[in-house]
Amino acid sequence: MQIGSILAVFFVVWWLSFVAVLPIGNRSQAEAGHVVAGTDPAAPVTPRVLLRALIATGIAIVLTALLLWSLTNETLHYYWNR
Repeated sequence: MQIGSILAVFFVVWWLSFVAVLPIGNRSQAEAGHVVAGTDPAAPVTPRVLLRALIATGIAIVLTALLLWSLTNETLHYYWNR
């Protein structure tokens, strides 16, 4: 695989991981009982976007590595192409 293809796969996997990680552990302002005036009550109290991006990056690295390994593994090719 070329580096551009690997980066494209990584970006897609990262984006899916990021979207999957975003809602985990969030508490809304309404649940916390402290709604800031002018904001949506469903907005998170502490979004921690950087932490979630780092978690998504770790997940994407592992999943992309597994995908690349499975595409380049000769043993898997033998069993798939029987």
